[in-house]
Amino acid sequence: MRFRGRTRREPEPAAAPVPPQPGGPPPVLVIDALGRKCPIPIIMLAERIREVPVGQIVAVLADDPAAHTDVPAWCRMKSQEFVWEETLARGGWGFHIRRMY
Repeated sequence: MRFRGRTRREPEPAAAPVPPQPGGPPPVLVIDALGRKCPIPIIMLAERIREVPVGQIVAVLADDPAAHTDVPAWCRMKSQEFVWEETLARGGWGFHIRRMY
């Protein structure tokens, strides 16, 4: 049943993801969690992010595939900014997070 005067709105397209920024600011702290299974990289990040000044970048190096979803989810839950992700030449990824508070 359709109502007069009402039309179905098309959903707005999602915003394009931010492209990687390899020329961005270097991380102040690098947490090496290569070879560790999740949630260890997240635990290491949560313990050490307070060492980084507000507004600065921390990088987490991880090779567990679960880190692809866990690190951005942790950033959303903790109101930290997930800046970008890079693929490491030796395998794994570098996740760059900006400390917001």
